[in-house]
Amino acid sequence: MKLLKLTQLLTAIVGITKADWQFRSRPDLAPPKLNITNPASHDVEKGFLIMAPFAGLLDITHSMHGPRVDADRTSSATTATSSGPVTDITPSGDHNSAYGHGHGHTTTMDQQYETIRELRAGNHKLTDKHKFHVIDEKTALIQIYQPVPRDLSAYSAKREQQWIIDAVFQELDIESGKLLFEWSSLAHVSPNESVLPVTEGQAGSGYNSSDAWDYFHINSVDKDGEGISPRVTHALCIKSTAPTARYYGVSAAKGAESCFQHHARFKSRDGEEEVISLYDNSAHSSESGSGKEIHTAPTSCGKIVHLNTRTWKATLVQAFYPPDDLLSKSQGSMQLLPNGNAVVNWGSEGALTEFRADGTPIFHAYMDSGFLGEGVQDYRAFRYNWTGLPNEEPAIVCLGDKNGSTVYMSGN
Repeated sequence: MKLLKLTQLLTAIVGITKADWQFRSRPDLAPPKLNITNPASHDVEKGFLIMAPFAGLLDITHSMHGPRVDADRTSSATTATSSGPVTDITPSGDHNSAYGHGHGHTTTMDQQYETIRELRAGNHKLTDKHKFHVIDEKTALIQIYQPVPRDLSAYSAKREQQWIIDAVFQELDIESGKLLFEWSSLAHVSPNESVLPVTEGQAGSGYNSSDAWDYFHINSVDKDGEGISPRVTHALCIKSTAPTARYYGVSAAKGAESCFQHHARFKSRDGEEEVISLYDNSAHSSESGSGKEIHTAPTSCGKIVHLNTRTWKATLVQAFYPPDDLLSKSQGSMQLLPNGNAVVNWGSEGALTEFRADGTPIFHAYMDSGFLGEGVQDYRAFRYNWTGLPNEEPAIVCLGDKNGSTVYMSGN
């Protein structure tokens, strides 16, 4: 009887039984509710779906609905190591939501969700939030957006437009933090190759360091030699041998072309033949919505591409198209799973799909729907096995009436 009265008191104070976007046991948390439009079939891969949804344009309008995140501690994609004890490596720092990059450092947590290491970029630079990619559990690839002053008059800029972003990636030793390798876009790729000009509302107007022209926009980096997926130049990869690096454009056959792509990953290699997976946005617009949207295909899609590194010719192996003709102007990912399935995350559209290897969708969900779902976006989404052993005790609440009680429990 005393427990029931206490529960009724809590209900009156915080409205716990009417919680929307809230765990009943943790009313301080507001996760989105998946709107599952294609229920999972029997052959979805085992494991958890791991995602980091957030409210789009949070820093700009403050009126967008969606899961709230601390603008000074933004979440990137979760990275899991094969051995299991370390996961969830997320950049912490400032977020420039207007142009989709940030500045900070990376934090590594263990199975107890305790911080065990912080890693910072070399040469006194600040890590970007796009990716912290672990290689063989020994080194990590990070990305850096470094605004620098330059004379941009050769690229149709006004005299006042003097800031451009040098897109950098580094390889670091995880244990010591030592810088092993660094590559700079301005040292190897001319701004003439960008498909977005120096203009307001697209890739940065160049009037100041916060609004620098983002001509190259690295959003993923992987290593086979070294590989990179720059977004704005449409290019697919770089081969490099320290201390020098060469940049190669890729000539794509029909269907294999990509535009403003994300999450390029090397999957296999046999001599000059490589297989790469990527998320093809086929669209671009500034995060603020002030720029004109660019579309190069009716929808976004996940792709598996065969690449010959002698001829630099790419051909399409498989494509995974969205159930609802989704076209995401930013973000997105594709993960190839051990059973042959693929998980495609639709980025700014706030949805994800699992496909069979033949492209058949066998699970599809939105991160909420209607008015509450309009602002939800998700940079990356993956399916992984994971066992958390939190030090924090589970949160428990019992709600009931004269007809009975229900106990709700959740843990970090």
